[in-house]
Amino acid sequence: MSQNDPAAPPSDPLRYDPSVETPEADESETAAALADTMLSISKTTYKDGGHGLRSVHAKSHGLLVGQLEVLDGLPPVLAQGLFARADRYPVVMRLSTTPGDILPDSVSTPRGLAIKVMGVPGERLPGSEGQTTQDFVLVNGPVFAVPDGKSFLGSLKLLAATTDRAPTAKKVVSAGLRGAEAVVEAFGGQSVTLKTMGGEPERHILGERFYSQVPIRYGDYMAKVSVVPVSEELVALSGAPLNVNGKPDGLREAVVDFFGRHGGTWELRVQLCTDLEAMPIENAAVEWPEDKSPYVTVARITVDPQVAWSPERSKAGDDRLSFSPWHGLAAHRPLGSIMRMRRHAYAMSARFRAERNGDDVGEPDGGSFRLPA
Repeated sequence: MSQNDPAAPPSDPLRYDPSVETPEADESETAAALADTMLSISKTTYKDGGHGLRSVHAKSHGLLVGQLEVLDGLPPVLAQGLFARADRYPVVMRLSTTPGDILPDSVSTPRGLAIKVMGVPGERLPGSEGQTTQDFVLVNGPVFAVPDGKSFLGSLKLLAATTDRAPTAKKVVSAGLRGAEAVVEAFGGQSVTLKTMGGEPERHILGERFYSQVPIRYGDYMAKVSVVPVSEELVALSGAPLNVNGKPDGLREAVVDFFGRHGGTWELRVQLCTDLEAMPIENAAVEWPEDKSPYVTVARITVDPQVAWSPERSKAGDDRLSFSPWHGLAAHRPLGSIMRMRRHAYAMSARFRAERNGDDVGEPDGGSFRLPA
């Protein structure tokens, strides 16, 4: 399916039932260890730089304000939760890359897109009572690098051990890994492992399609989420090479240049679960087949031309905002081991940044929040 192809929802999506999740007996211990490991990354970068950073996705390449419009006339299986009725909501979008330390962009790692929808009414997830935001945390690949929480902890420990060490060497290694990934892709494949380690192809971040990789509850059903560029200028950047060698902030410069001249439009699409064997909830490393259930558009995100990044905007968007799939509606409860791991870890990371930077990290209501130019 191309970026602009319409699709109809499946006729037989599976209904959500709590039994689709099967936590492991020692999962609370794994979650605590993962939160401690994420915190160790932030402590390392704070010791070296004197500023509290996110444990992952520390470097932002763009901070955008825009509007999400829920499409009118959605069929009942799609008119769920946030998307139950046609409406418009203000959004903040944060483009990033995955490491917890601030590296030159020639250390090429997976790209992230976090979206905060504001002013959303409805029953809340535990811990987000009194808030009115719905967050979506996305990466530019359809599957998570590892299947479950224990594997997530193992990979994060490896990342923690290499945080803020030998950035020059990381650039050399990344170049080699990109070469290896290019060979794999030349034969029609791709390696999540190579990309995660620094082999992400050097492409324009604004041409990327982003995925939740792991599922959420979708009202009465279950789904994964994708955000796809559809406006002409963004579509033209799909797969477009972007040489950032010698430009430590080359991705950011490209984003700022683009939104200084253009606006942009994306579609938010959902993929409903129709088969728990082919589309598992607990194994995040399995790609849900689109021939069983295509991604279907439920909303449109638009942004006008704007200053996409500035030190002042970073202060407001990077230091004072946090993004977590656990900021949201009960109708969009995060599902599966990876999502359960994120709950405590992301909250701990936000508290650490707030304490070290002397900033309030909270949830905006949509009416009063602004990103400065």
